[in-house]
Amino acid sequence: MRVKSVSARRHRKMLARAKGFRQARSSRIQTAKEALVHAGAYAYHGRKLKKRDLRSLWITRISAGVKALGISYSKFVAGLKKEKIEIDRKILSDIAAKDPETFKKIIKEAGFGFTPEK
Repeated sequence: MRVKSVSARRHRKMLARAKGFRQARSSRIQTAKEALVHAGAYAYHGRKLKKRDLRSLWITRISAGVKALGISYSKFVAGLKKEKIEIDRKILSDIAAKDPETFKKIIKEAGFGFTPEK
């Protein structure tokens, strides 16, 4: 009975992971190995960038919501901190986009008395 090598099994696994890559990257062992190393690094970095991008999006949404009422984002956040209101940016942006009335109440609680437009 023929003994199947461990390296052949590793190579098969590696090529399976590189399936869908273009040209030699999907069929040659060494090239596939290098491509997979880079792909892993890009994926790791991308996961970090995703968090940064989402936070930026939330801030933009909140900023648009408070700007409509004549308040700057930085003053709004400072007001929240001063009043010890702890709502994270993700939830705030969701409220600003989907429920303007509740968002106005939060702004009022943060120390900004205003007259709502009709």
